[in-house]
Amino acid sequence: MEKKFEHFEIKQDNDEEKHRAASEESAFLEAVSHGNIEAVKKNCEARRFSEPEGLGQLSHDPVLNIKYHFVITCALVSRACIRSGMIEEQGFRLSDYYIQQLDNLTTTSEVEQLHDTMVIDFATKMRMTNDSLRVSMPIQNALNYIYIHRNDPISVEEVADNVGISTGYLSRLFRKEVGVSVSEYVRQKKIETATNLLKYSPYSMVDIANRLSFSSQSHFIQAFRKVIGTTPLKYREKYGRSEWNIDDSQSWL
Repeated sequence: MEKKFEHFEIKQDNDEEKHRAASEESAFLEAVSHGNIEAVKKNCEARRFSEPEGLGQLSHDPVLNIKYHFVITCALVSRACIRSGMIEEQGFRLSDYYIQQLDNLTTTSEVEQLHDTMVIDFATKMRMTNDSLRVSMPIQNALNYIYIHRNDPISVEEVADNVGISTGYLSRLFRKEVGVSVSEYVRQKKIETATNLLKYSPYSMVDIANRLSFSSQSHFIQAFRKVIGTTPLKYREKYGRSEWNIDDSQSWL
């Protein structure tokens, strides 16, 4: 392998084209992670992702080459956003989702379009991230734990135990840095998940209440109305899909 690399490096030395400066990559990652959607869109419009100059060749197959670059970019973007306040598990799941979308793409233009969608999505989510969520490590860990377990019954004591601090200290620190109590934040995350299920899944109201570990359907309806201002049924009637085909339904099983 060492001899092969030496041969490869000699060939690279003979090529006039070199890789882009790392500072350009850093500036782009900063734009995404800071939610600078305008700068990210300008980068996409300039087609810097697919422009061959300075991109580096990872495969002789053009489609594989741009797919490899997509995976690298997605991983870097997700980590940059996590460092800037995105909930860790959310960042990892979003990265996994977009990388999985590569499977069925067969052209460089399709990968380029997916790249633009991906980076704008990350930037948009970062713009929506409240500054108060740029928090201390214990609260970062608490937010990540809640995100992962938002379908489960979650107590303040459970979160505190997982984070490794006392319940009282967690409660005070959480309210100070996030602006609401732990229980209120958990309720918000559950209802946020419920809105997505009402819009994008075929689950019934009872199924959603059970899935999110509400004690009863009436408890779910009461909590939903308190956060959203309307009932789950009215929300689905307004925003949900009216029909579900078999393939869509199977994907939710």
